[in-house]
Amino acid sequence: MVEVTVTPQSSLADRAVQVVVRGLAPSQLVTLRAWLTDEHGERFQARAFYRADEAGEVDAGRHAALGGNYAGVWPMGLFWFLQPDTLFRRLVKRDVAGSPFLVHLEVFDGLCLVTGPQDEPLAACTAERWYVGPGVQRVPIREGRVRGALLLPPGPHPGPFPAVIDLFGGAGGLIEFRAGLLASRGFAVLALAFFAYEDLPRTLTQLDLEYFEEAANLLLRHPKVRGPGLGVIGVSKGAEVALAMATFLPQVVATVWINGTAFLHGNSLIYKGLRIPPIPYHTERMLFTELGAMDNSAIFADPRDPACSASAIPVEKIQGKVLFVVGEADRSFNSKLFAQLATARMRQDGYRLLSYPGAGHLIEPPGSPLCSVSSLRGSPRPVVWGGEPQPHAKAQEHSWQEIVQFLELHLGGTVPSLPVI
Repeated sequence: MVEVTVTPQSSLADRAVQVVVRGLAPSQLVTLRAWLTDEHGERFQARAFYRADEAGEVDAGRHAALGGNYAGVWPMGLFWFLQPDTLFRRLVKRDVAGSPFLVHLEVFDGLCLVTGPQDEPLAACTAERWYVGPGVQRVPIREGRVRGALLLPPGPHPGPFPAVIDLFGGAGGLIEFRAGLLASRGFAVLALAFFAYEDLPRTLTQLDLEYFEEAANLLLRHPKVRGPGLGVIGVSKGAEVALAMATFLPQVVATVWINGTAFLHGNSLIYKGLRIPPIPYHTERMLFTELGAMDNSAIFADPRDPACSASAIPVEKIQGKVLFVVGEADRSFNSKLFAQLATARMRQDGYRLLSYPGAGHLIEPPGSPLCSVSSLRGSPRPVVWGGEPQPHAKAQEHSWQEIVQFLELHLGGTVPSLPVI
């Protein structure tokens, strides 16, 4: 009798699982398929072709896939290489606390290129992939101007915990999946919205750093937060904000910058009478791909042009530590150049730079499949993010461990007794 198992059956989305098929004939050719449906009803799936060993087993951690969405030994390939059935969809968990993604794993006899209702799997099972560990608390935040969600680590330890503010980019709204995973690892994390959410401005017209200062002070006042400093993690526009916070807010002692800029673009920054003007976008330089998506990599002026110098974030003022994470195949903008320009002006002991060939713009925790192009709120066409599936997957796995260790190191460590799933 054929059986497919995933161990553990319930796990955090950034943790590895073991996928094994037993009960096959020796050398039997099979198709392993994974699929899930997101909260909008969109289906994502991946498949790979394997040949069973002499014991009639396929172990994704030991055996090489012959083809499909990937080839070679990829223990998490069925999860990391999920692709949307509908073009330009991005897999994002919205309700992190309420439910997991349910990943259905199936094994079919022979080569199964497409799967219809008539195709009966030899065996099937379901994996739960959670973005919060058991007992993580989610507290909506509506205090003063600040809007977001606070995710607190589970018991039995009462805290206080090291604190992190989590920022995303140009899509706006509130995105919590990274915050949930960090909270599951012992951080008190404020997933912070800064436009296009509740009563915040619908569009991003300027960056008011006093809003982010208010959020930092609110977080540090929380009884479960250990100060005196906190961390910030941001991607894209959120990375630009994070770098500005590190520059001007002494509370920020550890900053993770993922594929951002080191200059103000499109929106000015204001803070207590200071104004940093933006570099305008040259939107007339955008290119359309063969599928009609927008490649925006050329709309940024050369930041080395002296005319751009007034828009630079004065990173030489940063007192804390910064971890720069770069995808060298980022098609949103030349993030490697921005990281190099920033680090050239910083203290040598004030930063680390991780640069990944083949990785795209959206470097996320390792449970996230590559999204190289997707629709974006407020954009008339889908946007190209870049990246190649296999190097991007490896970059996400490596950078996530580095990010967690960096935050633990510079925020004083997390509580070691948290439950692990």
